[in-house]
Amino acid sequence: MAALFATHDLAVGYVHGKHSTTLLSRLNLSLEAGQLVALLGQNGAGKSTLLRALTCATSPIAGTIEVAGRNLARIAMRERSRIIGLVSTDRIQAGALTVTELVGLGRQPHTGFLGRLDDHDRAIVASALHSVGIDAKANSYVAELSDGERQKAMIARALAQQTPIIVLDEPTAFLDAASRIETMQLLASLAHDQHKAILLSTHDISRSLLLTDELWLITRDRKVVTGPTSEMIHSAAMNQVFSNRHVAFNVEHCDYESIP
Repeated sequence: MAALFATHDLAVGYVHGKHSTTLLSRLNLSLEAGQLVALLGQNGAGKSTLLRALTCATSPIAGTIEVAGRNLARIAMRERSRIIGLVSTDRIQAGALTVTELVGLGRQPHTGFLGRLDDHDRAIVASALHSVGIDAKANSYVAELSDGERQKAMIARALAQQTPIIVLDEPTAFLDAASRIETMQLLASLAHDQHKAILLSTHDISRSLLLTDELWLITRDRKVVTGPTSEMIHSAAMNQVFSNRHVAFNVEHCDYESIP
């Protein structure tokens, strides 16, 4: 299957005036429709930096990003927002909005300058709410939602954009155990049932290994190793993530544990 999203010799990092610091380089990554992919790595490895470059929040230091064979850098911003939906860890100040109004913001790339929704847009918003299972909260204020419900609303907003690609930065970071499980199951369902290409960064390793199709693993020496999750969990790469020699991957538990 041809990749929907691909990078070619991509390098990402920080730019300081005329100088740059490269965190990750020579990245040739690909993402297919219908895939749920987890980006794993220790703190400071460059996960968020990579996601920002992939979503055009920042410019890569080198290389190119292509979507369906088109150079993403040459696509106008409005059109990009019809291609990639982003769910970030930032806590947006949307408490005064109803859930329907928040999800309706996802229609902005498709509406006119005033952002008015017609019946077609409202049907898409209702469908997005149904897809994440919060129909009953449609008229509730965002401020009234639990953390898990708020995350579902943010995912619904991305669905309302109707983008083929959705990128999430630590989508389970502020959630309790039950909500983490539910969110990961939801993302797997959206990838497989709605044929979305979904990429997420996460520290929720055990659940990501159980539910994702592929891993992008940032090793401690800043290499990115990729492959099907079922193969990666049995590979040596799983023990190349953390610098701490007392942390090792337990294949049976699908998680990292402390060792003497």
